[in-house]
Amino acid sequence: MDKNTTKEVDFGVFLALWNRTQNYSTPLIHFRIARWFEVCWAHGETRLLLKAFRGSGKSSLTTLFSAWLLYRDPDLRILVLAAEQTLASKMVRNIRKIIQTHPLTKPLIPKKKEEWAADRLTVKRGQVQRDPSVIARGIHSNITGLRADIIICDDVEVPNTCETPEKRQDLRERLEETSYILVPGGVQIYLGTPHTWESIYLDAPKPELGIEDIFLKDYKRLVIPLIDQDGESSWPEKFTLQDIKQIKTQTGPQKFASQMLLEPLNVSESRLDPNLLRRYGSQLQSSESQQTLQLRLEGRRLVSCSAWWDPSFGSAKGDASVLAVIFCDEVGQYYLHDLVYLRHDPALAEEEAVSQSMQVARIAREHFIPSVTVETNGIGKFLPAILRTQMAEQKVPCAVTEVNSSRAKDLRILEGFDAVLAARALHVHERVYKTPFITEMQDWRPGLKGQKDDGLDAVAGALSQQSVRVQRSYHTDRLQWQGGGQMHSAKTEFEV
Repeated sequence: MDKNTTKEVDFGVFLALWNRTQNYSTPLIHFRIARWFEVCWAHGETRLLLKAFRGSGKSSLTTLFSAWLLYRDPDLRILVLAAEQTLASKMVRNIRKIIQTHPLTKPLIPKKKEEWAADRLTVKRGQVQRDPSVIARGIHSNITGLRADIIICDDVEVPNTCETPEKRQDLRERLEETSYILVPGGVQIYLGTPHTWESIYLDAPKPELGIEDIFLKDYKRLVIPLIDQDGESSWPEKFTLQDIKQIKTQTGPQKFASQMLLEPLNVSESRLDPNLLRRYGSQLQSSESQQTLQLRLEGRRLVSCSAWWDPSFGSAKGDASVLAVIFCDEVGQYYLHDLVYLRHDPALAEEEAVSQSMQVARIAREHFIPSVTVETNGIGKFLPAILRTQMAEQKVPCAVTEVNSSRAKDLRILEGFDAVLAARALHVHERVYKTPFITEMQDWRPGLKGQKDDGLDAVAGALSQQSVRVQRSYHTDRLQWQGGGQMHSAKTEFEV
């Protein structure tokens, strides 16, 4: 494939012209990436890895780079691979938009509309070829039969493709299949950030973790963390040092190190430190104002509540059935107000499911809980209906939602606790200290089989929902208390 420059406009100028049409300025970090792409292309590099922090614009720049390559050589064939088909199609749509809008690429627009689809496009070209100019595929799609001069792997490593050893192995096997798609002399480009300690983007082997080799060996790399070696922002116009500090506080140090500093997360080194908890002993205080019930803890008004039930029945030596109740106040402090390890009480009901549901309904009434989420993995599938019946019979105005937790428990726990512990924003009621919760924190080690972590898992589930503030009216004898805010939607790794 001839990569010699056939037109005078280099990629940096192509980028600047595009940004001018969009009324954008071009930051230095983007000129740096553009220059790296162009030099690698001119020198015949065929294996490239761009590892840059989240929000750096690496996918957008690669989209422009793809349009620039087609502008230089309309006969190229580009395959875009992503973790999901929708993400790959998004890049193809953006390439199409650039070709339609950029002053230098409009002559590439074909006359036939059928060559301008959402997940594929074919520009005006001199050769008649079976494959389109650009096509999108998810990593789990069937790509047999395709041929490409360039393969772009855009964020193929995400939690859903790397959270377990089996998924990491499957990802590598599927990526190795691209060798049969890429033509001899073709170019493969990876874009991404590490999502696991065993990342495909590792720069060097890690014998201490059993990693003797790296996946992307002999790849030309450009690595841009958010904070450079001098401690300054790599994109100061968009991410000031104050912004960076806030991002770290919101995401937690582990996720920040992974996604913004590009350091693969080593789960085995993670610990939960009970010394970072803040103990309190006050009870809920309620007051009525303008037909609204206000709840307070430690003198602060509460604005949201989440309750997570991770159920279990049967053997006392097996998993525990745990209900976690967490409140949040106006300044973003979290209160683990109750953590109940439920047991079957035959005096309430002969059936264990009914007995535990009756206890959950009673706790919901005592704490003014607006909604309880039930983890429906395994035995939990039939519980929501039983719990709704108990809520109705006890006249508790509490909704019941269902969730299926598909992510690895270790990662759920780490991500649930990381940010709030780092900020020392998790207050724990003294009654919780009488449960196994603190011991679970002290003894917990990621990956350790058979350890007791059911309380940790329930609290992590409740924390994952805490950014969701739902105003719910406690009708008749129960007044609304969750005021003072709009509805917010939080990203969570739990599939609801």
